[in-house]
Amino acid sequence: MAAQRKVIISCAVTGAIHTPSMSPHLPVTADEIVRDSLAAAEAGAAILHLHARDPKDGRPTQDPAFFRAFLPRIKAETNAVINITTGGSPHMTVEERMRPAMEFAPEVASLNMGSMNFGLFPMLQRFSELRHPWERDHLENSRDLVFKNTYRDIEVILTRGSANGTRFEFECYDTNHLYNLAHFVDRGLVPGKPFVQTVFGILGGIGPHPEDLLHMRRTADRLFGKDYEWSVLGAGRNQMPLATIGLASGSHVRVGLEDSLWIGPGQLAASNADQVKRIRLIAEALNLQIATPDEAREILGLKGGGNVAF
Repeated sequence: MAAQRKVIISCAVTGAIHTPSMSPHLPVTADEIVRDSLAAAEAGAAILHLHARDPKDGRPTQDPAFFRAFLPRIKAETNAVINITTGGSPHMTVEERMRPAMEFAPEVASLNMGSMNFGLFPMLQRFSELRHPWERDHLENSRDLVFKNTYRDIEVILTRGSANGTRFEFECYDTNHLYNLAHFVDRGLVPGKPFVQTVFGILGGIGPHPEDLLHMRRTADRLFGKDYEWSVLGAGRNQMPLATIGLASGSHVRVGLEDSLWIGPGQLAASNADQVKRIRLIAEALNLQIATPDEAREILGLKGGGNVAF
């Protein structure tokens, strides 16, 4: 009997897209991020993808001091792989976005694979009651925003991170991002198999239709053959449907309140663990095994939790 495929569940705990007024369940403080991270790991997330927020008003921040308030606490309580963002917020400079991953040398860091329009302003139609002035500006200003990730930016993050032994979750929002990744693979700047996180449903990137998912998979297969690990991230209401299609098609999956605030139509997820439990149930119904953190390390060729700087 063939061995069951092992699926890595990543959980993106808070992010920089949604704002605190959109959901009372979005983690903001260090205590909330620790609580939700540990619960998500207990539910089956092998990887915890982490951003930080200023606890005064929930504003996204890349100040390492805010990461330091929760990273050691999470590491002390769980064996889960910790993945630190280099995406930060589209409103930040690249140097600002790099700071936490460069200081803490995590096992994994996210890396956006191309510049793009990143339209958050449609959320203003759904969330009109915003408590903090920055929230409206954050969404409205995305009408005239290019999320900057030039070839130089990517090369700097990739080479500096690799020097620390950090591997990357390559966030690909469209097919051109896959070709950008292939460029860096061909140059020998991506050690081992790339971990390709295909992202669907962000305005400015590829859409959330199942054919879009299959097109990204076909393109990645053409560029990388079998030499990559594939994961699916669906934004908003597309989270569970696209993750399910991905699981049935051979992918790993990412869930979490960074990517979607919802657990069902019109129903806010009460925690990140709720989403992890839901996708785990779907994966197990497909007779897939959930990878442990150490199995995820083996699949992705990571350096191990004992080799980080926190």
